[in-house]
Amino acid sequence: MTPPLRRLFIPTVAVIAISASVFLPAADAKPTPSASSDATKIDHVVVLMQENRSYDSYYSRLHFQGQPQSSVESQSPNLNPLGGPPIHPFLKQVPCETADLDHSWNGTHHEYDGGKMDGFTAANIDATDPSGSRTMGYYDRSTLPFYYGLANEFSIADRYFASALTQTFPNRFYLLTGTSFGHIRNDFPTGGGFTQKTIFEALDEAQPQVSWKIYLASFEVEQLFKYVQQHSAGHVFPLSQYFADAANGSLPQVSFVESNPFGEVNEETDEHPSANVQVGEKFTHDIVSALVSSPNWPSAAMFLTYDEHGGFYDHVAPPPAVTPDDIPPMLRPGDGPGAFDRYGIRVPAIVISPWANAHHVSHVVYDHTSILSFIEHRWAIPPLTRRDAAADPMLDMFDFASPGLLHASLADAPIDPAGVAACNALHP
Repeated sequence: MTPPLRRLFIPTVAVIAISASVFLPAADAKPTPSASSDATKIDHVVVLMQENRSYDSYYSRLHFQGQPQSSVESQSPNLNPLGGPPIHPFLKQVPCETADLDHSWNGTHHEYDGGKMDGFTAANIDATDPSGSRTMGYYDRSTLPFYYGLANEFSIADRYFASALTQTFPNRFYLLTGTSFGHIRNDFPTGGGFTQKTIFEALDEAQPQVSWKIYLASFEVEQLFKYVQQHSAGHVFPLSQYFADAANGSLPQVSFVESNPFGEVNEETDEHPSANVQVGEKFTHDIVSALVSSPNWPSAAMFLTYDEHGGFYDHVAPPPAVTPDDIPPMLRPGDGPGAFDRYGIRVPAIVISPWANAHHVSHVVYDHTSILSFIEHRWAIPPLTRRDAAADPMLDMFDFASPGLLHASLADAPIDPAGVAACNALHP
């Protein structure tokens, strides 16, 4: 399998061992949590961000498969670029893709098409898929039983959007810094590392300090930041340390866990197309299972989400968003116009915690900076940008009155041998 462009170049210096707008939070300040909200029940936050899946591509059937409060996918078609009948959403039969999909700045804006959400097929024409139909496919609980189990057991958000209408790095920057500081594509730093202030620096500045670790399967975007590079000792660890820390009850107060973006179609664990989604689901299962079995579980909360939609169709138009700062997009010749004043395409997001609002669907608008907002709210940390200052801290997804999910039941995450064989056949 040819890895996506974002994985081809890793600088040596960085390698370290329905209008949704009605739901918008106030633009001028972070929403004030209710008096009954007690985030101090959470002593261990775990963040796991997987890759490139829209809400509809994974959870369009959730309304009919256990969560009737989840938004109903409209089954609206996109035009067939070949001139045939319109292409409607359909159930995928193979757990991988023939090719990656367009999730660039230009591609995503074409897919969004001013809110009409009708440009997905045209943006994803490929020699392996001349009609771009793969963008309209979705999975259900027959392929993703563990993910559907999480959505039914814990709290899922059906108005959680990526932070910007573009690809991986800028959206992950929002998770780490509250802004993409102008970046709209998968840019690598010059001069050794990005100097934008990260949540990790903010955790170290907190009084008292908030402990943090990054657990890596291989390489991830955190390592592009100079502060992380300079503070890797005692903070950056291989993934095996996560399982040891979880088992020992020694997780830090904030953990970022990262899957593997490398490998063949049945090896890559981050769910980035063309990867086998069941392999990524199994990775997530193991991470969640380790947390639920940990002595830290009674005071833990995991935020599971995806960096952006990956080119997959979603029917909900992203609403306007607060601009994070005064840095405009770094447009190049040929880039379409735009600004950081609108969220990206909707993605899945689940809070996994004994304090989660059980079997709940939150309809509040969130983005990646909402996770920052929760961390900042919990440990009284100043916001990094205007975006996380305005972001809702996701307290609707918790019930701090009682830890009703101390004895959570997790579904299995099987990897179907037939699916493995089908993916190998597509990517010999």
